[in-house]
Amino acid sequence: MKKQLLKALLFLALCPLAAKSQTPPATWQEHWFEHNQLLTKVYEDNDLALYFDNDVSTTVTWPRQYLSSVWRYTKKVYGSFGTDPHMYAILHTNKYSGGHPSTYFDASHDLRNVIDAGPGGWTGATQGDYNLLTHEVGHLVELASKNMHGSPAFGIWGDSKWCEIYIYDVYKGLGLESRATNAYNEFMSKTDGFPRANTAWFKNWFYPIYSQYGGSAVLNRYFVQLALYFRKNGTDYPGMNMGEFVHFWSGAAGVNLKSLATTAFGWTSDYEAQFVKAQQDFPFTYTTPGVTAASLFQDINYGGYGVTLPAGSYTLTKLKAYGARNDDITAIKVTPGFTVTLYQDDNFSGSSITLTADNPLLDASWNDKVSSVVISALAPAAAATVKGQAGGLLAYPNPVIAGSTMTVKIDGYKANEPFWISLVDINKRVVLNQRAGGAVATLPTAGLTPGVYILLISNGSKQSQKKIIIQ
Repeated sequence: MKKQLLKALLFLALCPLAAKSQTPPATWQEHWFEHNQLLTKVYEDNDLALYFDNDVSTTVTWPRQYLSSVWRYTKKVYGSFGTDPHMYAILHTNKYSGGHPSTYFDASHDLRNVIDAGPGGWTGATQGDYNLLTHEVGHLVELASKNMHGSPAFGIWGDSKWCEIYIYDVYKGLGLESRATNAYNEFMSKTDGFPRANTAWFKNWFYPIYSQYGGSAVLNRYFVQLALYFRKNGTDYPGMNMGEFVHFWSGAAGVNLKSLATTAFGWTSDYEAQFVKAQQDFPFTYTTPGVTAASLFQDINYGGYGVTLPAGSYTLTKLKAYGARNDDITAIKVTPGFTVTLYQDDNFSGSSITLTADNPLLDASWNDKVSSVVISALAPAAAATVKGQAGGLLAYPNPVIAGSTMTVKIDGYKANEPFWISLVDINKRVVLNQRAGGAVATLPTAGLTPGVYILLISNGSKQSQKKIIIQ
């Protein structure tokens, strides 16, 4: 796979263009590398266009729903990949060993997000078949997420190391626990010869970051960090060195990962110099990411791609760095305790509207009209009166000892009714936000500073508040 991907990176970089929304054609003539097959579309839905050459059995149907789910999940985690919602998947039988990707930036594959896989018979639907196809989708993420083109880290992590943690996360995200376990066991035992002998990429680098700093969210934040801060030429990225690599993953995790990198890769004097220079060249701090304050969606009922945002101000440039596109938002989810102001023009200008609740379909004057956004935490008193008061709220023990748990009971909520629990500190910052279900829930206080807080409870239609003390 590495040889074909390197060829693709060289060839595709010669002609980056802007993608336009397309209708997947019934047939497609290959015209790249040594590929010359006439392909036939065998399946299409809102997320996937699947093509076979004449040697692939039409009895192979498992990639349809699987690849559609993978692409849909990928867009919800990483945001947009151009204006065409489809991923184009091409399957061959016993041709063109391995596989390769191409993105909507690249004219070589007709400005489409493409995975092309050749070696399999596909009828067995083995773990290897699933891994291979998911692997190629992982390359689309590294090559074309956040409205940017190229993979700065490819020269460091090579063909498969990023794709391993991506594969594992996809299986977890889709609820394929047995496949996730198989992938975990396989990847944990792997070692590679780069950047030094016996490097355990998954075991000593990616999995610790994934498991300790946010799962799919930390993977996404790495690409956000690149789009916000890394050097670029238009929409193209150059390569990065090891010090920059560790710095940007530290920014994604919210902690300095030099110690973890030393365990995983060793730490040379060159790495140290690169790391120090990276901190100077890209002076972002390693701060714990805030809770998700709002999520923007491309389509009605929270469909299409998704973009999760903490509280803050987002110009169009910043929205694109998080994976959104201009004038492309149709639905929004607002976390209780926050307010979202949408602007029709960039830099918080033009008409505006303020939302404090979920909206599955913005009205005609706002659908596909958003160019900048401001998200703020509500003052505790305001948050408690946005949608009326709920029934009685009981929280005990109160005061509660930091590190222990508090029980929260809400009168008037149904036993299986989901709701949100938020804690707001005296500076009006939301320091904890979690989803719960039922009329009784537990509230963890580990890591919270002793003091006075406002406890906010909301089920989307009613809210209540209570002052609590953490000792």
